[in-house]
Amino acid sequence: MPDADLHPRHFRANPRISSPAVVAWLLLALSGCASIAPQPTDPGAVAIPAAWSAAPVSVTAQPTVLVQWWARFNDPLLSRLVGQALQANLSIKSAEAALREARALRDVTAAALWPTVDGSGLAQRSRADNHSANRFKVGLDASWELDFFGVNRSALAASDATVQASAASLGDVQVSMAAEVALSYIALRGAQALLAIAKDNLTSQLETLQIAQWRLQAGLVTSLETEQARTETEQTRALLPALQTSIDQNRYALAVLIGQPPAALATVLAAAGPLPQAPADLALSLPAETLRQRPDVRAAEDQVTAAVARVAQADAALMPNFQIGGSLGLSALTLGALTEGASVASALLASVSLPIFDGGALRAQVRAQQAALDQAWVAYQATVLAALKEVEDALVALRGDRERLLSLQRATQAAGNAALLARQRYSSGLIDFQTVLDTQRTQLRTQESVASTRIALSADHVHLYKALGGGWQPADQTAPPTQNAPQATRS
Repeated sequence: MPDADLHPRHFRANPRISSPAVVAWLLLALSGCASIAPQPTDPGAVAIPAAWSAAPVSVTAQPTVLVQWWARFNDPLLSRLVGQALQANLSIKSAEAALREARALRDVTAAALWPTVDGSGLAQRSRADNHSANRFKVGLDASWELDFFGVNRSALAASDATVQASAASLGDVQVSMAAEVALSYIALRGAQALLAIAKDNLTSQLETLQIAQWRLQAGLVTSLETEQARTETEQTRALLPALQTSIDQNRYALAVLIGQPPAALATVLAAAGPLPQAPADLALSLPAETLRQRPDVRAAEDQVTAAVARVAQADAALMPNFQIGGSLGLSALTLGALTEGASVASALLASVSLPIFDGGALRAQVRAQQAALDQAWVAYQATVLAALKEVEDALVALRGDRERLLSLQRATQAAGNAALLARQRYSSGLIDFQTVLDTQRTQLRTQESVASTRIALSADHVHLYKALGGGWQPADQTAPPTQNAPQATRS
């Protein structure tokens, strides 16, 4: 048997074995081995309903396109603020940087599939027995790992899925930021509407107080009625600072969302504007299609795909590892002789390593990756269920607020008529002052309820648009259905 450099985990090719024999032996080993990478299976765990329970939709319905859904509110300022936020929001910039990082790390992983070539140079001067000698060497070293069992390919597949998950996460941040801008803008306009209602009621109560004071001077009433009128007036006046504080805080929030200092929008949002109202002609997509259009669901699915690839990578690490390498160099006694008359040295190396004993570390790594896959799958299930609940919640809230608004509008109209009649009859001395106070309180309460319900109704539309995916479009339109996310077979 020829001499060989034997090591428990590393076998070097004997230099006396010919190169064709080495290649033939490697091809034979390749043909006799099969990858044990886990194959995707259908877990069949998440049951997707056929239609939304709160708003049944026929299969033939064409869903409303929600790209730039904020334009449905027909508010140019809102559209402008959302556009600025999508360009300058710091959370979005952070997610964009994370995507660039994922793409760069993917390229690092892909490089492992290619050979590596290194250049080297050596200049040496030695002296012995009053004799000096120089030696110069330059060369190239190359090595290539033959990925027979898919360790590097699985790592690349995991990196590709991670990039897709990062891109979907960026979409999720963009959808969330657009919704947050819209909600802050709606809250701002709603506070301005409530402030206007409070001011109108304050004006009416001041008139009532003036009437009470005149009647007191005429000796028709006691000071009790005057003090009651003043109490109601001051209570309404106390609402104004709180509402102004809400207006300022929402204006500051909007400025920060578009990447500006808090006071940047003081001029733009100084004047009161109408509360944005979305049209009611929204055609919903089916639950399965909605899940395809949600970036958080797609990101969770991509994380499952990445976990499957990592299990395959850990499985393949149990198999032999084959490498080939070589070197080519020039050696000469002088630097100028490197180009002429230099001696040429070359070497070809083939090696194989096989894990024999590592204390069970590699198999434990397989179990760890399988557990990570289980976690990713559970997280995917939770994301799908949360997405379905989010849509159902938004639909129920939208339906309830619409019904509530109709009743409140009728109540407000009646309360306004009652307050007007009470003030007129009190001026004529036909009713007591307590009736006037009661009708004014009811009028203020119903007006505030109508305004608050309108605010909630607009916010419900924003929540629904976000729950339906916020207009996000995945780059891969041919992805498998979300209810069939892959899972690795048990090792």
